[in-house]
Amino acid sequence: MQDVEQYGLPDFCRKPILVLGCGNILFGDDGFGCAVVDYVEKHHAVPEAVCLLDVGTSVRKLLFTLCLSHVRPERLLILDAFDAGREPGEVFEIDPDDIPAVKLDDFSIHQLPTSNLLRELQESCGVEVRVLACQTGPLPEEISQGLSPAIQAALPRAADWLMHEYLPRNDGRPSPPPAECTNQESSHKIQ
Repeated sequence: MQDVEQYGLPDFCRKPILVLGCGNILFGDDGFGCAVVDYVEKHHAVPEAVCLLDVGTSVRKLLFTLCLSHVRPERLLILDAFDAGREPGEVFEIDPDDIPAVKLDDFSIHQLPTSNLLRELQESCGVEVRVLACQTGPLPEEISQGLSPAIQAALPRAADWLMHEYLPRNDGRPSPPPAECTNQESSHKIQ
């Protein structure tokens, strides 16, 4: 019966693991999440159970759809760039409740804040929500495509972390942890 109910639903609702690369590729380092998705697709085999999407700046519509869907993933990972006062290029895991205020407020008055949608998915819908972030360098004031060297160098580290945490091996077991993972205060730094 569940197969009939899932008919016609997009992969991002039906697959058990969803990874969303967020950001604006027209504003330098803000395109980190999108670039990680691109890097993983070019350098790794993505298992069938995983839906890996570059959602750019359209994440809210997709999250809203997930909140309303009767079928949704078990795990959700957001890949995004933040200014958290760290070294540019530092990759770290952040609790969705700790998303910097500047990121919480970058929405139109007519849209529900992304953080509320993430909280709804986690608390009311039973979806495990995690966020992998990268510290940006200065963002350009006008359109400027391309990542800075520090953020470009962070892509393989972020992809390795993603492969360990979210993309199971072909035999279904998790991949061995990357040696660079460390725990630092309330967030996990990926070196």
